[in-house]
Amino acid sequence: MSALNFGTRGALAAINHLLARADWARERLAPHAGRCARLHAEPVELLFAIDSAGYLVDAEADAEPGVTLSLPLAALPGLIGGDANKAMNAVRIEGNAELADTLGFVFRNLRWDAEEDLSRVFGDIVAHRMVLGAGSLRRMHERAWAGLTGNLAEYLAEEQQALVTRGALAALGDELRALRDDLARLDKRVGRVSASGRR
Repeated sequence: MSALNFGTRGALAAINHLLARADWARERLAPHAGRCARLHAEPVELLFAIDSAGYLVDAEADAEPGVTLSLPLAALPGLIGGDANKAMNAVRIEGNAELADTLGFVFRNLRWDAEEDLSRVFGDIVAHRMVLGAGSLRRMHERAWAGLTGNLAEYLAEEQQALVTRGALAALGDELRALRDDLARLDKRVGRVSASGRR
């Protein structure tokens, strides 16, 4: 089995694991049984079909996809379990609109219950603490990143004057509007003087 085929099966197994707990998603997918789709995120490509139970299965290599969903590789993790709405905003869709709409809805709303899966291995209490710890770590990372970007922007704007602050940009806009009005008044005066000189 090639590494690519193993990767495809692994991705389908992960998605089907989420589908197993989401009856609503399988019910939406089941009417599209037998149809194929391609998920393309360079260099990853996943060609799959939908079975009668609403699960995703390997498609034949020569199968013609009814829809192709193309997105940047960086957006792929967000498609399931992350910020699916943001990931779906980056998707370019080609092909059958009804199938694309169904897949888009399922991917946007399919969620991984990490605590449930971890509890099977570590027990309920440890799983709960792991999920809380991961959430705290993620929030700490987001705050640190926001602080870093804010400090960098302030440094570039104030110290290096490589960026223009909103206040400075607004003041410049006010000055430009005043200059435009002054030029318009001057143009009218010149026009009046020229008209009176011709008499």
